[in-house]
Amino acid sequence: MVSRASRRHFLKEKEVKKLLADVSKRFKVEVEKLFGPKLSIEIAEAQTTKIFIVNDEPLLAESGDELFPTLLFEKLFPSLPKVVVDMGAVSRVCNGADVMAPGVVRIEGEFDEKDLLLITDERHGKPLAIGVALFGSHVVKPLQHGKIVKTIHHVGDKLWSVLKDI
Repeated sequence: MVSRASRRHFLKEKEVKKLLADVSKRFKVEVEKLFGPKLSIEIAEAQTTKIFIVNDEPLLAESGDELFPTLLFEKLFPSLPKVVVDMGAVSRVCNGADVMAPGVVRIEGEFDEKDLLLITDERHGKPLAIGVALFGSHVVKPLQHGKIVKTIHHVGDKLWSVLKDI
């Protein structure tokens, strides 16, 4: 997925407007509240992933057509629905495993299939991963088995390593 950020450049005003519209639509938030009125957006390209550096912080990434927040985008976390996993699932999620129903302690917030989710641990509430819902929250809550969230970015993955270098 990612090895090192090879090229960096600032986005043009037209590209910034498109990105902000995408962020607003995808995350269902007002971008001015997240980023403030003054914006500087730089893009770092690393193989198949683009990292968007907003006001000197690597907050967003795009792989393929999937735009998602990085685990450093803490201001967005209150806006995202959460899947809280038990401590037995933590090591698996931190190694890139998808979230399985038996490891889920609770769901916070409502979501639809393909919505982005924040995956946290039950003890400390620490962010472990960003995932995509495989089902809506109304379907997931009663499930006792099976995969419910596809993990797309987790603590310790290659993207995480590149983010720490930026």
